[in-house]
Amino acid sequence: MNFVEVVFWFSIAIIFYTFMGYPMLVYVMVKLKSIAGWVKQTIYLDGFEPEVSLVVPCFNEEQIIAEKLQNCFELDYPASKLKLIFITDGSDDGTHQILANTHGVMVLHEDLRAGKSVAENRAMKHVHSPIVVFSDANTRLNKAAIREIVKHYQDEKIGAVAGEKRIISKQRESAPAAGEGFYWKYESYLKKLDSNFHSVVGGAGELVSFRSSLFTPLEADTILDDFVQTMRIALAGYRVVYEPNAYAQETASATVREELKRKVRISAGAWQAMTRLGNAFNPFKNPQLFFLFISHKVFRWTLAPLALLVLIPVTFYLHQSIAGVYTWAWYAQLVFYIFTIIGWFLEHQKLHIKFIFIPYYFFMTNWCMYLGFFRFVSGGQSVQWERVKREGV
Repeated sequence: MNFVEVVFWFSIAIIFYTFMGYPMLVYVMVKLKSIAGWVKQTIYLDGFEPEVSLVVPCFNEEQIIAEKLQNCFELDYPASKLKLIFITDGSDDGTHQILANTHGVMVLHEDLRAGKSVAENRAMKHVHSPIVVFSDANTRLNKAAIREIVKHYQDEKIGAVAGEKRIISKQRESAPAAGEGFYWKYESYLKKLDSNFHSVVGGAGELVSFRSSLFTPLEADTILDDFVQTMRIALAGYRVVYEPNAYAQETASATVREELKRKVRISAGAWQAMTRLGNAFNPFKNPQLFFLFISHKVFRWTLAPLALLVLIPVTFYLHQSIAGVYTWAWYAQLVFYIFTIIGWFLEHQKLHIKFIFIPYYFFMTNWCMYLGFFRFVSGGQSVQWERVKREGV
């Protein structure tokens, strides 16, 4: 086996492990822990209702803020124990005026827009409850969300709880809905495995909570505030658990171009987060968290996109020089990229074929890791969140 063949099989191994091997391995380890009796079944007591603060960062949400307010008021949790805090820094469309006229809501507003992390740091100064929940303005929580999250805090080892993100759409076969919907079902399954094995590797801002006492102010330029905050809690020795019965619903991005903006920002934030979570790369500090972080995030953010790129020239060379299995591998790549191009063309033609859009979305997600890397190293990623146009429901 020559050097090029070694590169080929090593790249294949990285891609397989990242997207299939790692979930299979964690699944087996969870099963073995269960068989060995190492998994303690938590018994939740009824009537556990500590005070909770629900914080909703907003920026120019005038068109949807009434729906978000209604959703908050419909949550199944004692109103006397649920404090609603909306922070509207930088909004100039009347969002904060609407909220200011709503009874039972604390509104924090400054004309200066300094980014979500700065806004959350300021909001936490007004949180006096033992538990805080963060949710985006454009998401809708199920009625039992707060109650399902709070029950986990009966265990003192739990430092944060991550809810589930669900994509809803009328246009079930559109490129963003097909790709994003499939991605979040896959990601939710991984979060469940991680949680059952040890701890979720970072929560999503659509619905995430933590013990207020564990909050540490974020750097002002933090891009992935939700991920960094929950990872630091995990690194402090607490577990971050996943609760699928607490979920946030939002519509898919209106177009792949809109989804691309979101993904590039997340990718830039991923590279930034890796530079700030040094202890996560230390296998001796928390071996289980190290394994999950490297397998679930670092491989997906770094080695897998690189392996996909390397495979193109390597497989072509082996197809030309050796043939055999490498020819089949080359044809498989051609089919994948042909589907990707067809997906791009059909998305712009407004034709919706779901099984073609998934390869297109997969390619786009990995391509965004390169775009995000260059934006991060160039300092071109603004900390300010940019609105993504989403489908109507």
